[in-house]
Amino acid sequence: MPIADHGAAFSQHVIRFPRESGRDLQQNQAFFYLIEDGEDKRIKFHDYAAIYDRPGLYEQLFYERLRCTSPAVVVSRLAGAVRHAGESVETLRVLDLGAGNGIVSDELKKFGVARLVGLDIIESAREAALRDRPAGYDEYFVADMTNPDAETSSALEEWRLDALTCVAALGFDDIPAAAFVTAMETIAEDGWLAFNIKTDFLQKADKGGFAALVKALLDHDLVELHLLERYRHRLSIDGEWLEYFVLVAKKRGPLPPDIISRFAGSAASQ
Repeated sequence: MPIADHGAAFSQHVIRFPRESGRDLQQNQAFFYLIEDGEDKRIKFHDYAAIYDRPGLYEQLFYERLRCTSPAVVVSRLAGAVRHAGESVETLRVLDLGAGNGIVSDELKKFGVARLVGLDIIESAREAALRDRPAGYDEYFVADMTNPDAETSSALEEWRLDALTCVAALGFDDIPAAAFVTAMETIAEDGWLAFNIKTDFLQKADKGGFAALVKALLDHDLVELHLLERYRHRLSIDGEWLEYFVLVAKKRGPLPPDIISRFAGSAASQ
């Protein structure tokens, strides 16, 4: 599978991986060393603020060194499903949840979507997106979608969003199921969903997590499943491919209150 070049325009950083194997670490505990000013700085893969603070580091680490495929995979599968359903990709008004520094916007713009709104929980992500891809999003929000404030909710509603993407951001300590459900509610009742998730998170019986959420959405016919595909997300620091699922679905209507209450908790009252 070809790897999209998201980092060629940025300066190179000196990155080194640890001597020891990463096999005994959780994926979100993996780390690398960044050589700066003659010092080895230990940075976790999920320390996004530290990574975003350095232009090009995210791209160099995840896309050049670890060959991440997910933005291209998720967006291309969404576009394919939309077209197969006889709809137009070009009219989509997309909310990119967990937008980070905007790599997914590169892929979505290849398909000419009508509107593109980014959202992340940390301000450093927005700052990095505006720095690295100033034309990437029509608007970029910083908000906690487990409990968004009224101003953010109202502003998102004004964009009349009808598609939700979430790439490499679900599970671990990033975006919880509650935030994803709240984001789902911001898009149209017949809107599109496209996201990826580590295979483990759909195989574990964690009642409050993503396995339970996806099962509930399908069992109650709340979404129409268009695609579920297993693929290679990226390499681990030991050179082994990490397996993920990409899922594309279409909402069948508003989520019922019991589902919102079960997975979104306090966010349902916003």
